[in-house]
Amino acid sequence: MMIVKSNKPQFEYDIHSLIKAFYPEQEVKLITPESVVKNMTLLSEKPAMTLDFGEEQVVFSINTPNSSDMESIPDEHTYIWKASSNVQSDYKNAFKLFLYKSLSEETGIELPWGNLTGIRPTKIAMSMLEQGKSDEEITAFLNKEHLVSAEKTKLSIEIAKRERRILDTLHYKNGYSLYIGIPFCPTTCLYCSFTSYPISVWKKQVSDYLSALEKEIDYVAKAYRDKVLDTIYIGGGTPTSLSVEELERLLGKIKSSFELSTLQEFTVEAGRADSITEDKLTVLKRYGVTRISVNPQTMKKETLQLIGRQHTVEQVIEAFHMARRVGFDNINMDIILGLPGEKEEDVKNTINEIEALAPDSLTIHSLAIKRAAAMQSWISEHGISGLHNTEEMMRIATDGAHRMSMVPYYLYRQKNMAGNYENVGYARDGKYGIYNILIMEEKQTIVALGAGTITKRVFPDGRIERCDNVKDVALYIEKIDEMIERKRKLIETE
Repeated sequence: MMIVKSNKPQFEYDIHSLIKAFYPEQEVKLITPESVVKNMTLLSEKPAMTLDFGEEQVVFSINTPNSSDMESIPDEHTYIWKASSNVQSDYKNAFKLFLYKSLSEETGIELPWGNLTGIRPTKIAMSMLEQGKSDEEITAFLNKEHLVSAEKTKLSIEIAKRERRILDTLHYKNGYSLYIGIPFCPTTCLYCSFTSYPISVWKKQVSDYLSALEKEIDYVAKAYRDKVLDTIYIGGGTPTSLSVEELERLLGKIKSSFELSTLQEFTVEAGRADSITEDKLTVLKRYGVTRISVNPQTMKKETLQLIGRQHTVEQVIEAFHMARRVGFDNINMDIILGLPGEKEEDVKNTINEIEALAPDSLTIHSLAIKRAAAMQSWISEHGISGLHNTEEMMRIATDGAHRMSMVPYYLYRQKNMAGNYENVGYARDGKYGIYNILIMEEKQTIVALGAGTITKRVFPDGRIERCDNVKDVALYIEKIDEMIERKRKLIETE
């Protein structure tokens, strides 16, 4: 464990994120005077790094080992930054630059996204484009203020421009989008931290869950009866974990409750090949679903078994062909780079298999290691060295997307991503996932229904307010009236 001590409780998220990015193999523990430390022995241990915030300067001391062995004799270096501004935003940005440069000098590493933490890169580019800034001005800003590489800056600007064109047809002021969460899966994947419960255990409660959802649907349909519904996204979990009859019940309720003639996109995550049948796909198609996902994550049999996906590569291929036969002409596939034990050759094989299928869009994820995921136990047992995402892996996947005539249309980053890279959605022209852009750019109100979902209301002045539903399925069912009341307070706020 790498212990970092700071004499002030400020910028904790940014400090932790940057240090973790430079030392991904270490468990980083940041301790401040206000920290609640469960293991009190940490307070007495010598820290690997210390931050001393003074009136006019910050002293950053690094006392890290000079090899990957934490027990080796450490080198000691001190970096000093003299603050030139007391304005909070300027101070924070300047401090992050200082911290990044210090860590970069210490490790000899330059991160592709520079010191960006806690903000979506395309959001910066989008905002500057809306202000009338040129590509050159955006490039200069991202390079100077955040040390973003030329390649990633170019990608951010390209995607921001494409997002603007795609979103031009949406109704920001008098419209909204709808997210419906189905928190059930055949099994829980090793890397997953979403609200998800094994369908085999919860089968008897699904009807009660749908009844609670229907109550939320009734409220939202009435509250937004004068608004334009632009997109619907049913995610999870794995929505196709539901039976044919349960899917028909849910989709029938949506059709009878909302005006769907304005819909520009209706997505359902089919996701897991072991949850897909022709009857289910036929129901989705009959109720107007326009876009689905068939997500392999990898086309390597051994990795699928390791991460807990109880389907074969052959089932993925058959599920995809089945969706085409039913008539779906907008099928997305997801892959994850950095899965346990996978190397460049494995990514190349996955891309080749996907190219043979020719989906309409491809989302390339970099593995994000979440605290709530079972992956943490795997890392404790096998070590983090088994997880690696490289620039070559990213290039293999990106080149494959380009060969399929796809272009990047949305991008986001998460904390603790393998290789400090990003997630990028690629699609053929006209096959973009509109909802994916909306959830990233936060330009339109998204009303979210179901356990573990978060509604985000975007006000005319640009401010965003949220309300969440409880994650526990049983509690969601029990307290559905309270969940609706939370929405009412948010929706009726002026």
